[in-house]
Amino acid sequence: MTGLEVFTQDSLPLWRPVRQDLNRTVVTDLRADVAREFSQVDACPPGARVAIGVGSRGIDRLAEVVQAVVAEVRRRGAEPFVVPAMGSHGGATCEGQQSVLAEYGVTEAEVGAPVRSSMETVLVGTMDGIPIYFDRLASQADWIIPVNRVKPHTDFHGPIESGLCKMITIGFGKQLGADTYHQRGFGRFPEIVPDAAEWLLARLPIPFGIALVENGEGKLAHIEAVPRQGWVEHERRLLQEARRRMARLLGDRIDVLIIDQIGKDVSGIGADTNVINRYYTGPLPETPAIQRIVVRSLTLSTAGNASGLGLADVALARAVRQMDPLKTYMNCITAKTPEGARIPITVETDRQALDVALASCIGTVAEEAAVVRIRDTKHLETFWASEPFAEPLLALGQLQAMGAAQPIAFDAAGMLVEP
Repeated sequence: MTGLEVFTQDSLPLWRPVRQDLNRTVVTDLRADVAREFSQVDACPPGARVAIGVGSRGIDRLAEVVQAVVAEVRRRGAEPFVVPAMGSHGGATCEGQQSVLAEYGVTEAEVGAPVRSSMETVLVGTMDGIPIYFDRLASQADWIIPVNRVKPHTDFHGPIESGLCKMITIGFGKQLGADTYHQRGFGRFPEIVPDAAEWLLARLPIPFGIALVENGEGKLAHIEAVPRQGWVEHERRLLQEARRRMARLLGDRIDVLIIDQIGKDVSGIGADTNVINRYYTGPLPETPAIQRIVVRSLTLSTAGNASGLGLADVALARAVRQMDPLKTYMNCITAKTPEGARIPITVETDRQALDVALASCIGTVAEEAAVVRIRDTKHLETFWASEPFAEPLLALGQLQAMGAAQPIAFDAAGMLVEP
């Protein structure tokens, strides 16, 4: 792009690969853990039709978990089938939602149960003036078992955030249900989501859910069957555990954060706002404070859904070209956050992106800039950090150097040289 050369930075800081210590607890025997949790709850009635709800997030070992749940249901003489429970994701189409699950390996061949996808809902009733919708196929089952990860949400905060309650209400609500809840605004979600979940638990055959918690490396760390009785309290505790385990960036300030990829498989908003400390309305009161964000591409598994691209200040043109407008708009409109589909300043090369981002910073000298490059907001164990950012943390022992400091290098096409 001609004309932007005026923003070229003559001197850039050195940077180096670094590592931070994260919670590394992992599930070692997944089948045994799922079997143990099933033994703690009521057994499936023989011959029962059991709908297993599975969402659209990039959960570690998701297909294995679903396969193990299917096996336990079958072992008890019941007949399981998988239902996409992901609101408006997958372009809000049956085929799109089934395709999302297939991307994660959740297919009949892989998990041992048919995947039945429909966007049809039934009106279960009305709660405090809010119509409550639920997946039609799941509503016809004898039992419903949601399977989901519990974690801090990116759009709202409260005792209950992303997890089983949200899957029951919004995920199983399909596009119509999701739209209905989002019309109330995220500000009411801390109240509406647990209330609606309890309302549905009292009316639908949901005996328990399978909750998953990941460690700081995004690996499966804990599996727990959450019974109907005390469901919300169980999930509150699991959210606290998930928050304790999750990875964050260290330090007080980052001038430019380079994110290699964003996507729905990384976070519901593309990039976890609990990591970048930014929402569409502006910075969040957490550290590190991040001045400018560069996005380089979309993940393959997000299948063109670029929700959250509007969080960035600068994007590579390839990321914009990867966007599927329909999937992105459907998701952002349903969530009442059209800001998520906004296109940032768009440039062709990494060099242009870094130059423009640095030129947009306030009170920053390029060669003294705190520049950090991460794969995505889910993988924060190792990353690249400029010396002004890394040196204080290395001195405190909060980071470990994985290599010598070196120039930020670009190839002849202006793209970052991969290590």
